[in-house]
Order: sequence, then structure tokens, then C-alpha cells
Amino acid sequence: MLTSEGIEVIVHATHEAAYKIGGIGAVLDGLLSATPYLKNVGRSVLVGPFDSRDAVGMERLHAPSNGLSLHYSSADGVSPGDALSQRLRAIEAEYGVRILYGTRRFGQAQHEVILVDPNQAGTERVNNLKYGLWQRYGLQSDRYESNWEYDYYIRAAEPQYLALEAVLGPDLQRQRLVMMSHEFMGVPLCLVAEMRRPGAFCRVYYAHETPPVRPIVESHPGHDTMFYNAMRLAQRDGLSLGRVFGDQSGFFKAALLDLAADFQAVFAVGDLVVEELRFLGPRFANKAVDLVYNGIPAPARSFDEKLRSRRRMQAYARNLLGWTPDYIFTHVARLVTSKGLWRDLRLLEHLDDQLARRGATTVLFVLASALGSGRRAEDIARMETEYGWPLEHREGPPDLVGQEVPFYEAVTAFNKQAKAIRIVFVNQFGWSRQACGQRMPEDMTFADIRVGSDLEFGQSIYEPFGIAQFEPLPYGALCVVSSACGCVGFAQRSGADASSGVIVADYISLPPNLKVQTWSEAVQIGQDTRDLVERFRAREAAEAVISHLPADDAERGQQMRRGYELARRMTWDVVVSDYMLPALARALHAGS
Repeated sequence: MLTSEGIEVIVHATHEAAYKIGGIGAVLDGLLSATPYLKNVGRSVLVGPFDSRDAVGMERLHAPSNGLSLHYSSADGVSPGDALSQRLRAIEAEYGVRILYGTRRFGQAQHEVILVDPNQAGTERVNNLKYGLWQRYGLQSDRYESNWEYDYYIRAAEPQYLALEAVLGPDLQRQRLVMMSHEFMGVPLCLVAEMRRPGAFCRVYYAHETPPVRPIVESHPGHDTMFYNAMRLAQRDGLSLGRVFGDQSGFFKAALLDLAADFQAVFAVGDLVVEELRFLGPRFANKAVDLVYNGIPAPARSFDEKLRSRRRMQAYARNLLGWTPDYIFTHVARLVTSKGLWRDLRLLEHLDDQLARRGATTVLFVLASALGSGRRAEDIARMETEYGWPLEHREGPPDLVGQEVPFYEAVTAFNKQAKAIRIVFVNQFGWSRQACGQRMPEDMTFADIRVGSDLEFGQSIYEPFGIAQFEPLPYGALCVVSSACGCVGFAQRSGADASSGVIVADYISLPPNLKVQTWSEAVQIGQDTRDLVERFRAREAAEAVISHLPADDAERGQQMRRGYELARRMTWDVVVSDYMLPALARALHAGS
């Protein structure tokens, strides 16, 4: 039953409508199954693209774990012959696309999905749309159409909207309709909706990051230390990102984001994203931006479950190394520059001596792969037998590729010098005996690497929120995150401190002897200065870690209770009730 302020329909325009790909997929699972969301939103429809030629993608789409139920799909030969199917077939014929309509499971809920495969879309229709977008919004598609990603979402937009009209039927006439663009990928659909039916939808842009900022932070040797100091000093002088880091108009994501400034509402997942958006220029500087954090899961677990998972993790370490560590540290992440994995080693360098003086040993399991789908089980078995993977690695497929190579070199150098800590680099996707080899306990599951951890690292250089960083929090793990992580703001608003499990390594704030006075000085911060800052802040963070690591199971149980209480204040139920629904109410009221 909807409340008096309920929303009749929310359309989620997202590239992860088909199946979970990354962070937005995790957001959708949490958001769309939150109790306050389900109570206050009458109908949810997710709209996105799919590629029927992608065998792996189609396998993921139809996997039982994806929870997809088809009503219509020309790619799968499903067409019941009802009026809706006839309308969808007509759109396919008119635009040269394929359409899939059905429901899909998100968390514990089921919601409608509309997917369009635009790969064979007719050129004339697409060109007419691009011309219309230029006339109405000034969007110069000729600058970006050589980029496959831009062209992909533009090609899909018009048939997506027509399919949405067909699916919504009479609900399209309702008054409280919202269309939410998750990142730039959903902007073309929002633009088409406004062209086709002006004012029908309250359009919302949900900024899960700021696309022009990510490549600047990742590519500059000063990373977050440079960028956020430069940004704040430039803003003090009334300057925007383009003045400091160059014109961004040639970047298609920036062009689509700029158009989102005209939407009725803009949501940002973190405090830094709000700052970044305002830094883009006057269109966002004067725009009301609502903080709508990501939620984190906080399922209840018993302390006995915690201990069992921890023992499994210790058993795996013992099977690999021949000894049982006192502490289990973990870092689960994609192996990309933004995750800042080298910072883990910097902190551990300071922590190693302190643990050695205590007579305590630690194993850090880094579960991170440069390959999104990981390695085949048969390749893992062969590497394990031939040379002792994951303790030992070899360069080249099926083992180390890309950024895995320099990271393993750094791990090897650390392990040679460390006295109390050993790092095990598991470059795989998954955490089970099947995925990771025979030395892993047979009953190990992915939950164990979360529940059984004493400390989780997440010291990213660019992390608009960072759900993964806090996943072990309700199980009593210390979560060591960087000040670039958007989850820090939410945690602090929720009363977090080191005693509740959150330790923030502030690689943005400069020590007194390294202060800069102007944005032009800040832009000159390079790797040498960042190295000094990282060593200084990593030492601070290591001292906080050694002060709060539980000495025994009694302290471990207390830490778990504190972490769980904090995590409960950061769930999706809280986000929807306290942040999203009030922001949507304001946007709908302003547009009425």
C-alpha cells in the first residue's frame, strides 16, 4: 500500500538492467529490495541495453542466479501473441532492434525489465534522433559517434522509450512518474522521454561518480592527493574544472552529464561527488544536489558463525603456508589503479614491526583479478600443481596479466622483508575450492572472506562510495578506508569512529610541512609528494589499527557488536527513508 507521498512509477535507466556488472548492480540489488522502497513505489521498470550476439552475456542473462522470467524476447523466441507482444514486435520492425521484456530478481524482490539490443538499429532512424538531440539540446553527436559506447546508448534510446510506453500502458498517464538515470548511460533515454512526452517524468540523475574526474585522478601521479587539494583551492578562486584541467567538452560522458544539469533532481552518492559536480562549472555550481548515499548490507550473524568463518580462513592460510596466523586481513577488489592496492603495503610496512613485537602473525589475502571473469577452474588446478599458485605466480596467461604483474612484484618484495605478515595474492574471481584450488577448505564460501576477516582494506584513490569496503563491518572487521571513499561521509554521519571499526587514512589532507597555497601549486603535486603523504598517513593508520585489533575472542565479540550497530545505521532501508524518498518528494513537488 502506497503512502500519501508514494511514487506511482520509477523507471531506472541503467546499463545493469540485464545483469549485475559492477557497483551499480550492487546498488540496484540493495535499493530495489529495501522495505521502504517497496512500500512507497508502486511499480519499478528497469530499462537498459543488451547484446544478443554476446554468448557470455546471454549466458549470464539467463543464468538461474539472475532470476530472469521472460514475457517477450525475439532473441529467445518468446512471443505469446498478446497485444503487448504485437506492439513490441512492431517497434523491432520499425527500428531494426531486438527487445526483451520480463521480470528479474533484485535482492529478494522482482521488478520489470525492458532490454533493447541496438546493434542492428537502422541508420536513418538513429541519424534522425541525433539531429533531434542537436536541435533540442545542442548535443553534437558528430563529435562522439566514433565512440562505440556513446553510439550504443544513443541507438538504444528511442526504441527503449517506445517499448517503455507500450509496457506502462495506462500508468503513463499517472502524475507521480520518475525516470532515474543511473550515470551517463541513462541520459539518452531521459532526453528522448522529454522530447516525446514533455513533463511526463520527473527526471533524476543519480551520480554514482563524476566521469570527467575519474580519469584525471587515475592518470595524474599525484592522484587524489593532488586532485582534491587543487579542486578546493581552485573553487576558492572561483575556477572550474575546465580552467584547471582543460576543456572536457570533447569527452562524451561530460557532454551527457552537462545535459543532466537540467533534470529536476541530481543525486550524488557521496560528499566528494557533490564537490566534484559543483567543480564542473556554473550549470552544476548553482544546482541543488541531494546526497543519496549507497547502503551497505548488514545481515545478522552469530558470533559462532564469525568464528567458524575465521577458522576456515585460518585453515586455508595454514594449508598454504604451514602455520596458522593470529589475524586474517583481506582486500576484495578489482585490480585497477583506482583501488590503490599499493597503499595496503605501505600501511603494512609500519604495522609489521608492531605485530612482530607483540609476537602476532597475520596473513593478508588479496582477492583481486585483472580479468573480470577470473580464471578457469582447470587452469587454477594446473597452476596449483605445477608451481604452487597462489603462493607463487608466473607472468602471462592464464596467470599474471596487466596490472597483476607489478602488484605481484611488490607483494614478493614485501614478503621477503616482512617478519610478521605474509601477503597471499589470489588473482581469481570467486572464493571456493572449485575457483581457488584444492588447498582451500572444501566448505569455504565467499561469505567466509567477509565474515571471517579481522580487517578489510579499501584505500582507494577514487571511490565515489565504496560498498565493498564496509561489507565486513557488521562482522567485527576493522575497515581501513581512504578519505577519498564516499562511504566515509555516511559513516561519520552515522557516528562511526575507530572503536566501531572504521579507520580513515587521510591521503588528501597535507601535513603541515607540505602545505600548498594555490591551485597551481597543488596541480604540481606528483608522486614524490604523494609518496611522502602516503607514508605519513599510513603510519597514522597503522597506529590506529594496532590500537583496535582485538586481542582475543572476547574483544572480537565486542567489536562485532559495535560494527553491527553501526552497519544497521547505514543500510539501504535507512538510505531510502532518510535520503532518497525525501529528495524525490522535493523534486516531485518542485515539478508540480
